[in-house]
Amino acid sequence: MLVTVAVSTLILIAMVSFILSLYRTNMYAVEQSFAINSARRGIERMVRDMREATYSDDGSFPIISASPYEFYFYSDVDRDDNVERIKFYIENGLLKRAQTKSTGTPPVYPGSANTISLVSDHVRNVVNGVPMFRYYDTVGNEVTNLSHVTDIAFVVVRVIVDINPHRLPNDFVLQSSASLRNLSGR
Repeated sequence: MLVTVAVSTLILIAMVSFILSLYRTNMYAVEQSFAINSARRGIERMVRDMREATYSDDGSFPIISASPYEFYFYSDVDRDDNVERIKFYIENGLLKRAQTKSTGTPPVYPGSANTISLVSDHVRNVVNGVPMFRYYDTVGNEVTNLSHVTDIAFVVVRVIVDINPHRLPNDFVLQSSASLRNLSGR
């Protein structure tokens, strides 16, 4: 009887260990899947906002500034006939979106954003040294001097997501692109 109890206990411990291991692995896969889906939806919104880049309410050029990890531009994202200032950027592994509405007559944009929202978390671009944004001119040449924002006509967005870089699966890369439609002379 003692042998039967010992063998049964060992079998039970092995089964519980297996089930817990399976549960942990499955939870990680579900969490990674949610992070990837969140990033995918965020990139879709980014690209939609970028495609609608337009001159600001005060007449400024559609692109304010561009860098490998930040894109700052004007776009009418809420279709209310007022153009918002939009900024996508990475901060501490979080991809964020800042939106500022113009105020007053003549219209001006206050220094701070009206709303800042999370686009995606677990973003690994900065840690991996991979630019989130790449910029191209009208003929497809990469714009390397980002101080010449008037040369930019096309943006490629690449976001790397991984909730735990020390565990499989490895980084998941999402990529999309946007042609800036409302630039005059393009």
